[in-house]
Amino acid sequence: MSEFNHREIEKKWQQVWEENQTYKVEIDHTKPKFYVLDMFPYPSGAGLHVGHPLGYIATDIYSRYKRLKGFNVLHPMGFDSFGLPAEQYAIQTGQHPAITTENNISTYISQLKKIGFCYDWSREVRTSDPKYYKWTQWIFMELFNSWYNKESDKAEAIETLYAKFEQNGTTGVKAACNDETPSFTAEEWKALSETEKYKISLDYRLTYLSDSVVNFCPALGMVLSNDEVKDGVSERGGYPVIQKKMQQWVMRITAYADRLISGLDLVDWSDSLKEQQKNWIGRSVGAMVKFALESNADSKIEVFTTRVDTIYGVSFMVLAPEHELVASLTTPEQKESIENYISETQKRSELDRMSDVRTVSGAFTGSYCINPFSGEKVPIWIADYVLAGYGTGAVMGVPSGDQRDWNFATHFGLPIVQILDAQADIETQADATKEGKYINSGMINGLEYKGATAKLIAWLEERGIGKGKVNYRLRDAVFARQRYWGEPVPVFFKDGLPYLIDKEDLPLVLPEIDKYLPTEDGEPPLGRAEGWNYKGNEYELSTMPGWAGSSWYWFRYMDAHNDQEFASKEAIDYWQNVDLYLGGTEHATGHLLYSRFWNKFLKDRGYVPQEEYAMKLINQGMIMGRSNFVYRLKDSEKVTFVSYGLKDQYETTKLHVDVNIVDNDVLNVEKFKATRNDIGDDPQFILEDGKYVCGSEVEKMSKSKFNVVNPDTIVERYGADTFRLYEMFLGPLTESKPWDTRGIEGTYRFVRKVWRLFFDQNGKNLVVDAEPTKEELKALHKTIKKVNEDIESFSFNTSVSSFMICVNELSDLKCHKKAILEQLLVILSPYAPHVTEELWQVLGHTDSITAQQFPIFDAKHLVEDSFEYPIQVNGKVRATLNFPADMSKEEIEKLVLENELVVKWLEGATPKKIIVVPKRIVNVVI
Repeated sequence: MSEFNHREIEKKWQQVWEENQTYKVEIDHTKPKFYVLDMFPYPSGAGLHVGHPLGYIATDIYSRYKRLKGFNVLHPMGFDSFGLPAEQYAIQTGQHPAITTENNISTYISQLKKIGFCYDWSREVRTSDPKYYKWTQWIFMELFNSWYNKESDKAEAIETLYAKFEQNGTTGVKAACNDETPSFTAEEWKALSETEKYKISLDYRLTYLSDSVVNFCPALGMVLSNDEVKDGVSERGGYPVIQKKMQQWVMRITAYADRLISGLDLVDWSDSLKEQQKNWIGRSVGAMVKFALESNADSKIEVFTTRVDTIYGVSFMVLAPEHELVASLTTPEQKESIENYISETQKRSELDRMSDVRTVSGAFTGSYCINPFSGEKVPIWIADYVLAGYGTGAVMGVPSGDQRDWNFATHFGLPIVQILDAQADIETQADATKEGKYINSGMINGLEYKGATAKLIAWLEERGIGKGKVNYRLRDAVFARQRYWGEPVPVFFKDGLPYLIDKEDLPLVLPEIDKYLPTEDGEPPLGRAEGWNYKGNEYELSTMPGWAGSSWYWFRYMDAHNDQEFASKEAIDYWQNVDLYLGGTEHATGHLLYSRFWNKFLKDRGYVPQEEYAMKLINQGMIMGRSNFVYRLKDSEKVTFVSYGLKDQYETTKLHVDVNIVDNDVLNVEKFKATRNDIGDDPQFILEDGKYVCGSEVEKMSKSKFNVVNPDTIVERYGADTFRLYEMFLGPLTESKPWDTRGIEGTYRFVRKVWRLFFDQNGKNLVVDAEPTKEELKALHKTIKKVNEDIESFSFNTSVSSFMICVNELSDLKCHKKAILEQLLVILSPYAPHVTEELWQVLGHTDSITAQQFPIFDAKHLVEDSFEYPIQVNGKVRATLNFPADMSKEEIEKLVLENELVVKWLEGATPKKIIVVPKRIVNVVI
């Protein structure tokens, strides 16, 4: 093919790669392994826009590069295919989610293949495939059959806990477990029935049932995660969301809190992402303190505080509106205000409540508790900034020591008790006490912070009203959704207790139902399934959350078709972990935390060898959309639009317009009229120079802003190679940058310029077998060096610049030499795989360019043989002279003084001195 035709070339090579299974990879112990992973996408009906492939192109370049470097590279792709959007579409249309999901996946695969990615499609996984979620269910069962032994600091089989109880009862058992678990002796344990023993064990298992406060959407009839709620309404549909206490399956991720923090030291992730996870886990050391109720000393409110030394400054107590004691603490006089406040709180998500630090609100219950140290009465309030699921759901208010408490106290006119920091010296304490400014305890006078804290905790523990404790902001993860389109939980209920189904009965497949809504009785959609039970017992009707299938998928890629285990030991031992993982920062406290938790659990139980699964993680930036606007006249009888350059002469309203009908900011007026049903039958246009010019802004790429660009359109017009190069050329991988289709023309010209190194305009093959010149080798090898360094540092944008410089230099040198062009094609191939495969074949090769070795940089080709010196006379450049690079200063001085131009400017004067700066400059001083 002597004419450049990107459509034919790309179609040809995509077919060749598929037929020859070029990118299929097997275990190969003769090569080092390298595992490159993309965060797999949810296949939405909208398909990909040009922002989505940014990370995929980067990992594809890196994967191809590592292959050229001799690595056996695993680079898979799959789909996170369970989720709420498909279910909502099913509710609206009655079409089974499996059908729409399959259609969407087909669209995604078609789009991805057109871009020429080197995925091993034989390893594709889909989380909604029963062959896949069989193993998600199996992991759930393993978690259910495990407990966390704090002594060994790992998860162990539940049988080992039974053995400890059998031998010593709860004595010496250090377990992550539910609060207030009963203590018992070995004899008491042995006297229990098997059912009673099983019931006790449920408080210790790594997945368990718990009453949890959740985001519940009555209109959808389901629980939503925090990221599915925006401003108090569901992200999908905009329905009101309330806070509701429900029995849910929960994962005991808190048992791994310390390991989740320490494990961050083992991985190469960005500092900002590590900090996000550490803050989310929120490890803090402090004390639990019990405040007795004034009305009933036997009933207590328990709080956690990191500053027990400030306890003398407590002037109020705040409970979460959902706290179990609120109803009993509310006096008749306060009943209405409390109920109204709780009702309002239910409309806000936990995320909104946590992030809103400016709004001050609350309601007084009418009841009091007693400060255990001072004996003072403390009023009990409720406020939505306290969450029932965090800590104990109660916070002691110390206005003089905390800004939020101070805001609350001043807003409601509560006392602000000035306290003295325990680190203050005795003289300061004495002076402050004399002035009556502080309440201050003799118990901690003169003690520094640690000593004061230890003394107060010891006092609490002696009296059984408190203890020292490490607390976490992280809470156990709710693991249930009242939806249809998710993994069924492999559990049935018998006599009110949950039991696992037999492993031989996995997978538990989603049943057919008549519609995808909750039942008339309010049960989840699975309650509609007829005859769906386990040996006569009712199944769990909730399904797993979206993060279930994504918490282990990298292992399935290692051995995607194994029906005996989630992955074989051979595959896991060979691939071990992910060497490069690329995805968005929005998953920092969701997927990236949950998946680390599951990986650690699987390691504890001996299924995998590594503590962390993703050794290097890169968060790609976002490609922003370039939006276009039209300007509609206000208060006009006819719908009229004013061109951008004239809009300031009128009063107008700015409206988004589809960027796909705008070319270089010029609107295709006829397409605009044909595609918009909100502009009337005969809109008018006030033009400039016969054209309607649109305005523009850079915004997030979104369908609502009409600025989504389909990669299929770009690939069809310019080719996949141009698209890949342009996405990388836009800017650094980790930074956000705007998409502008106008800029792609330059990249397209570059690809054609590469072609012109091989063929002239008449299609004649220009390639010759000849010895390269020094200039040609220099142009090539400085590019080899730069591209190698850039790919290793993920600086793909500067590599593209280097390619452009190199091709320009080779074009200027009229270089068509095979020895140069072969190596150029190999280093360019990770970026532009189609055109380089075609030109590799033009050079006479029958094997694929993907099977070659990355060229080795040779520094000798960058060594300069000579240097052109600027020659100054009294500081002014009067000539330039070229001397060999290794010439001595004495020889340079001699030749400079013999030069005719220099002699002319000396005007017969004798130089006082000659300054020679090697490879810089020569200055003759007279």
